[in-house]
Amino acid sequence: MSPFGFGTALISFPPLSGCSVTWLPGAAEMSDCSTLESLIEMGFSPSRAEKAVAATGNQGIESAMDWLMEHEDDPDIDELVVPDAKDDASGQDPQTMGSGLEEIDANSGRAPLTEEEKLRQTKRMMELIAQKQQEREEREKRERIDQEKQRRKQGQELSVVRQKLQEQEMQKAAEERRREKQEERLARERVREKIARDKAERARRYGGDPSDPISPPAESSFPASIPSLSSPVQEPPTKKEYDQCRIQVRLLDGTALSQTFRAREQLAAVRLYVELNWPGGPEEPFNLLTSFPRRVFTEEDMEKPLQELGLVPSAVLIVAKK
Repeated sequence: MSPFGFGTALISFPPLSGCSVTWLPGAAEMSDCSTLESLIEMGFSPSRAEKAVAATGNQGIESAMDWLMEHEDDPDIDELVVPDAKDDASGQDPQTMGSGLEEIDANSGRAPLTEEEKLRQTKRMMELIAQKQQEREEREKRERIDQEKQRRKQGQELSVVRQKLQEQEMQKAAEERRREKQEERLARERVREKIARDKAERARRYGGDPSDPISPPAESSFPASIPSLSSPVQEPPTKKEYDQCRIQVRLLDGTALSQTFRAREQLAAVRLYVELNWPGGPEEPFNLLTSFPRRVFTEEDMEKPLQELGLVPSAVLIVAKK
């Protein structure tokens, strides 16, 4: 049993120049000894050399070198080989085997390698090592190139997915904006239609031109003619009613819009006027409010006349964001 865990030859390496066999020095043992010694003389540790010879089945030094190059990064490469139990039971005396490690059989029948042979084998192994190292570098280079291609491919796929998401978000925002504009346009049309109906109704009632923006004669003239038709008793003066009112609207940027409206016009007409005359148009929905007393007008207030809301004969409205 070898001290490295394989074969039946006992090998010792006093000056690493020879190999001794204490029993059965057959051809296999001599070949094993030659490969192992050559690996050790080249600078490999005995444990690595022994593992390489055992793993390759003693098929030659090139096979052993291939194995060492492939397994040089193994974590257990330097661990000693544990002998098998069946090799211990092969009939050899452990004491004899232990003592054989200390013996040097000068008559083993194998001459040590000459310096020229050592140099030749060393040169051959160096060439083999360089070849294997070059092959490994080329393999690692190909692997790095493949990894870089895969990374770029994944980056391109991720970029395409991100671009599609951005396009979907932009499309969704554009659709939402179109929907809001459509709703605002329909709301303006409803307000215009209502204003047109109110004008036609007033024109029918007072006999004026529906397109005439001037309101019909003030209703305040009717009370003045009442005394002539009534009894001569003098009635207390009634509160003056205004047919028109002047509204000033302060925008968000500090500018103001002024316009005269009929007292019976709805507050929606004022909002429509602001939307149509706002420089650049409103960027978002807004509310109308008064500062004193503070009052924010709701959607229900938009259907009420200006007179009912207390904005006659004049008022200042402020635009505020919703």
